[in-house]
Amino acid sequence: MSASNVEPLRKARPCPECGRPSDRTLYPFCSTRCKNIDLNRWLSGSYAIPVTEEEENQRPSEDGE
Repeated sequence: MSASNVEPLRKARPCPECGRPSDRTLYPFCSTRCKNIDLNRWLSGSYAIPVTEEEENQRPSEDGE
């Protein structure tokens, strides 16, 4: 069985940073550079998961109620 007969595990898609085809070993990125750019954005707070005011008010209180 040759490697050309093996079906990829993931569907090919463009790199979310630069748009070039993604590399199988760095999926979904095309290079280590693009992967590190994305990681830096998460660590610096550029990316954030939005929270509505209503969700903030539904947190359990600290006194156990």
